[in-house]
Amino acid sequence: MLDTLERTQGVLSSLDAIPVSQIDVSRPELFEDDSVHAVFARLRREAPVHYCADSAYGPYWSVTRYHDIMQVDTNHQVFSSEQAHGGIVLDDRIQKGGEGQVNLPNFIAMDPPRHDEQRKAVAPVVAPPNLARLSGLIRERVCHVLDRLPVGPVFDWVPTVSIELTTLMLATLLDFPLEERAKLTRWSDVTTAEPGGGIIDSWDQRTAELMDCAARFQDLWHERVNAAPGMDLISMMIHSPATRHMTAEEYLGNLLLLIVGGNDTTRNSMTGGVLALNQFPAEFEKLKANPALVDGLVSEIIRWQTPLAHMRRTAIADVELAGQTIRKGDRVVMWYLSGNRDERVIERPHDLVIDRPRVRQHLSFGFGVHRCLGNRLAEMQLRILWEELLARFSWIEVMGEPVRLRSNFVRGFTSLPVRLHA
Repeated sequence: MLDTLERTQGVLSSLDAIPVSQIDVSRPELFEDDSVHAVFARLRREAPVHYCADSAYGPYWSVTRYHDIMQVDTNHQVFSSEQAHGGIVLDDRIQKGGEGQVNLPNFIAMDPPRHDEQRKAVAPVVAPPNLARLSGLIRERVCHVLDRLPVGPVFDWVPTVSIELTTLMLATLLDFPLEERAKLTRWSDVTTAEPGGGIIDSWDQRTAELMDCAARFQDLWHERVNAAPGMDLISMMIHSPATRHMTAEEYLGNLLLLIVGGNDTTRNSMTGGVLALNQFPAEFEKLKANPALVDGLVSEIIRWQTPLAHMRRTAIADVELAGQTIRKGDRVVMWYLSGNRDERVIERPHDLVIDRPRVRQHLSFGFGVHRCLGNRLAEMQLRILWEELLARFSWIEVMGEPVRLRSNFVRGFTSLPVRLHA
């Protein structure tokens, strides 16, 4: 397999022939074949705040360096997440449900104070006492899945481990029937998909499937609305004054946000970690020699993988950033994936280095008021997974090329063939 740096160097030679003004880094195929790093490298070098006048999503600014991304992410007064201004995804159709068919507001696509009020409603699920309560359950389920894996035969890591573990956890957080948990995976995939990417064929199909999701969760709301408060996310929304009287669209929007946040990001880090350690096997030997490095491994996997490639904001006032004038109403895309490979801030950024200094210094969880709510839960799931993997297997060997999502938002996988060594 080609590692990322080789792939980047191979693409740069042809990329240099294109004028920088004509670069469109949002093309999903660049993420599907993982050649996007070459494009980001050039933008960081020549145009770190770059204007693309023509793309499938309309004109937009790319912010590609670490410190410039931080500047945008921590300034919600100028760079708005509000859905009325366009939301948090470059593709407006994903936020709005296609051709204006369904409107799905959620707290990540809100600015304070509404954002703060709705986020606070579900924050107890990741408070330290609840994380401590969940820790034992996570380990029990990780052990259950790992103990049933075949040693020797080749199998697909993505559905067998990554999807299974994250869907079990998500069903627990929502108190969703375990026997129906495959629906959560499907709804997560559909939420972030656009037609032609291999998941849905049309916006109408997407809307129909999300309406099925809405109907199922309305049933669960009605079942719990008069019950005693529980520690699941639905009960928390029911019993919070900020969310108890949400519209049906807000309820679905917030649920889909929690489903994607609790599913896509963790499952793709679970797969990305296996791939990364195969590309940098010396790091796995380092980990086996010193299992205490597992915390550093987890943070470094999350940086290296960057499971959400971007977040979008909209300028609500004229502003200057890195010498460029961004006008009110302009789309501004923070490419977390590029910032996490910024050579000016991170040494050997394309390498996995599990004991690097300041290993938590990455952008994958965002910053400011929108910093990922479930970051500690995601880290705990990954830590427990790797602790239990180390206790069982001497090597997780990748047996073929990964199949990546055709998406510029979720940086994920649909398949990764592996073989376990006892």
